[in-house]
Amino acid sequence: MANNEYIKYMTQRVVKYMDTPKEERKQRKQERKQSEIAYTNKWFGVLPFAIKLFMKERKDKRPLKRR
Repeated sequence: MANNEYIKYMTQRVVKYMDTPKEERKQRKQERKQSEIAYTNKWFGVLPFAIKLFMKERKDKRPLKRR
């Protein structure tokens, strides 16, 4: 019986996805991307974000190696 419920659930999800306009799906996707940063800060704090920025700046300022 669990298989039938799962198939029903997945069918409902697919139909709901197909019924939503394409523009609305794009908007939701962008909102999720923007909230991703807030999600990591919420769960892990600002420290990992600061370390990531520090490492990125350090990598950008590194001089090129010459042979």
